[in-house]
Amino acid sequence: MTTVKTAPTLRYTRATSDRTLGSPALLEMALLANHPEALHLRVELRENLALKALTAEQWRELEPLLDVADYPKGETLEHQGDHSMEQYFVIEGILKRVVANAEGKEMILRFAAESDIDTSYAAWRLRTPIPYSIRTVTRVRAAKLSMQQWVAFLERHPALKSAFDLEIMKLMSEVMAHTITLHLLDASGRLQRFMRKHAELAERLPKKELASYLNLSPETLSRLERRNRR
Repeated sequence: MTTVKTAPTLRYTRATSDRTLGSPALLEMALLANHPEALHLRVELRENLALKALTAEQWRELEPLLDVADYPKGETLEHQGDHSMEQYFVIEGILKRVVANAEGKEMILRFAAESDIDTSYAAWRLRTPIPYSIRTVTRVRAAKLSMQQWVAFLERHPALKSAFDLEIMKLMSEVMAHTITLHLLDASGRLQRFMRKHAELAERLPKKELASYLNLSPETLSRLERRNRR
């Protein structure tokens, strides 16, 4: 008898695009275990800062909960003010965290690239709406699960929960330090600090994104970069 192999099951859902931009595209998503690149993706995810300490048993418990999704550039994964929240583990590409005021003026709070996370964990714990949006800067591949599932997993593993809580505190401290920097340092100082802390992102970020993060015009950023190359 001939055995017919079936292709891995991929699920398609409507991506959570910014609602002002029209109909969102179809988003390809698959459970990690069913993904055609599962072996490679497992290796990448085991290097993630929030997952690298998991034991083999803990990983076997978590893996069935993980979806892997591919997002286009400019996609909104979480909308500021939403109550539905998810935990993201970046496999490839760059995310940004953005906050906007009532007039629509935006401020980039942080970037997250490979082996990093983005999350609405603090808002979930506080039972408040997420106070920022999470968007893609480039095309992004990420593993994700609902915040309810992630929190329940952490509650079953107190040591992992303590380590994750510490990472969230570091993340929040990083955001606060960036906000203070915008007020205390001049344009040159802001760029120098970014290059010192995030040099690996400098060549990957679109100029307009980096300029926005540093609260500079693209022209000022280009001028400072030329000066630094001399």
